[in-house]
Amino acid sequence: MTEHNKIGILTGGGDVPGLNSVIKSVVYRGNEIGRSVIGIRRGWKGLTNLDLSDVTNPTYVRELTRENTRAIDRTGGTVLHTSRTNPRRVLESKVPSHIPHDRLKTLHFDGKHYDFTPIVVENLQALGIGCLIAIGGDDTLSFASVLSAAGFPVIGIPKTMDNDVQGTEYCIGFSTAITRAKEAITRQRTTLGSHERIGIFRIFGRDAGFTAVYTAYVTSARCLIPEYPFNLERAIGLLLEDKRSNPSNYAVVVVSEGAVWEQGEVKETGEADAYGHRKKVDIGHALAHEIEKHTGEETMASDLTYDLRSGAPDAIDQLVATTFANIAVDLIRDNVSGRMIGIQEGRYAHSLLSPTPLGPRKVNLEKLYNTDRYRPNYTSKLGEPLLFSGM
Repeated sequence: MTEHNKIGILTGGGDVPGLNSVIKSVVYRGNEIGRSVIGIRRGWKGLTNLDLSDVTNPTYVRELTRENTRAIDRTGGTVLHTSRTNPRRVLESKVPSHIPHDRLKTLHFDGKHYDFTPIVVENLQALGIGCLIAIGGDDTLSFASVLSAAGFPVIGIPKTMDNDVQGTEYCIGFSTAITRAKEAITRQRTTLGSHERIGIFRIFGRDAGFTAVYTAYVTSARCLIPEYPFNLERAIGLLLEDKRSNPSNYAVVVVSEGAVWEQGEVKETGEADAYGHRKKVDIGHALAHEIEKHTGEETMASDLTYDLRSGAPDAIDQLVATTFANIAVDLIRDNVSGRMIGIQEGRYAHSLLSPTPLGPRKVNLEKLYNTDRYRPNYTSKLGEPLLFSGM
C-alpha cells in the first residue's frame, strides 16, 4: 500500500469535447499542489477489471504527467477512453477471470449481477489514490455518489451534451453541441432550399430538450422536446406555414431524440445498457414519414447526434472544462470531497453529490419554450445570465 495522496481521474459514459481539457488541467494544477495524478482508463470498467497483481497494466491505468498531457486539450474525445460500465451491476458473465471465487461469494449478487463497489474501493486504495475525480453524466455520477456514501473521497464533474444533470446549469460538451449543430444546419440549408424540402434535424436530448431549444434559438427553427408532447397536426401546420413564408420554400425543425407527439410513445430498441437505458427509435425519420404521409411534401431527415460529439471543444467548453478542473483540485487541496462542480445562477459553484438519483434536469417550459409555436421563447431575458441560466 502506498501513501494515499494521489489524485485519480476517469471519464465515463459518452465522450464529449472538453474532457481532455479537464484531464490536462487536473494534472497541471495537481502538480502545483504536490499531487501526482493517475488516469483510470475505460471509465468504471478500469476499476472493476483491474488486476491488483499488475496495477501498472496500461489497459486500465495510466500515469498522467505534464509531458504526456501537454497537448491533449487541443483534441476531442478522451485520452483515457470510456465505457458505460456500472460497478453495481456487473453481469456474472462479465466478471474478470482474476477475481477468486471466494471473493465473489462476499459480494452482493441478485442472481444476475454482482455489486463490485467493494472491489472498486480496494483497487483505488491499492493505487494509492486519496481522491477520485469522476467526469460524466447522471449515470457515471450516480456511482460516484455511491462511492462517496461508502466513505471514499470523490469529486464529480458533469459532462453531457443533453445538459440535464441536476445541480448545475451547465455540463461540459453542451456549448460545442450547439455550435456544431448550428454549423451543420446552416450548411444543409442549401440542400433544403435547392429541393424545397422540410428539414428534420434529430439531436441529443433523451429526457430533456436543452440541446434542441438552444440550437433552435440560434438557427430560428422550430423545436420539439421531451418535456412537451406535441400535436402532430399543429406541428405540421407550423412547418407548412414556415415553408410558404420562406422565399426559398423550405422549413426547419430541430427534434430532441426523446420527443414524442400526443397520444404517441417514445419507442425503444435493443438491449438495455448497464444503467437500464435502451436506444430510442429515430424520431426524426418517424416524423419525416408522418409529414410526407399527411402532406405529400418532401422531407430530409438528418441525424446530427454523433457528429456533435466529434472534434475539439469550442472556446466556451474549453474555458468551463479548465475552470471546473481547477476548482476540483482546489477542493481536494482543502480536503473537501463528496461534491459536484457546476454552474448555479450563472456562477461557478459546487453542490452535494446526491446519494439518491435525482433524474434529469428539465427545460422550464414557461421561461424557455413557446408551447403554442413550438419554438424557443426569445422574450423576458432581462436580468438573466449571459449564457445557460437555469431557465
